[in-house]
Amino acid sequence: MDKSVCQVYEDEIQSLEEEIKLLAEQYEDTQQESTFFSDEEVLMSIKSFQKELRRESKGRDSSSDLKAQLESLETELSFLMKFTGIQFTSHFKKTVEKTRNRTVQKHRLSGNCYSLSFQLEFQLLETQSKENVTAVITDLSIIMLSGEHSDVSKFVSSTEEHRDLLMFFRSLSSYAEWQEHRRSTFLHFK
Repeated sequence: MDKSVCQVYEDEIQSLEEEIKLLAEQYEDTQQESTFFSDEEVLMSIKSFQKELRRESKGRDSSSDLKAQLESLETELSFLMKFTGIQFTSHFKKTVEKTRNRTVQKHRLSGNCYSLSFQLEFQLLETQSKENVTAVITDLSIIMLSGEHSDVSKFVSSTEEHRDLLMFFRSLSSYAEWQEHRRSTFLHFK
């Protein structure tokens, strides 16, 4: 009887430890990241920002300024989406490892470029030295969700190998734009 009671308690303890571990991970994921700054530096920065905001808002209607800034940013975003054809539909970020001088984050992006759908998963390694911060993509996986465009598989493989996101977005934008031109031309002749 004592063994079974002890086993029940041990199982309950293990269950609680797993729950604590899960809650700790969730807490860490939901925390706002202040990667390279101490608490004092963050507080000082917040206070100086608040002072500056108060100074700027005196004599002006800050809500109208914010609305104007928001409209300006929306206009710029709209222009960039029309110019490149790239629209992001979702973004997920999770911190995998975090130390004082090193942070590893996992990102997942999905979106469309004209009629082509894509999904990217990559890990970003940020290291900080006294002089600067460097960011390197350590793992890149690209999934093109449209099966009819098998001719881009070589390009995707090369991009994954070189881990060059800028090249990917530039080439995808150009390819997708010309794909749209080809599609509309073929529709015209049908």
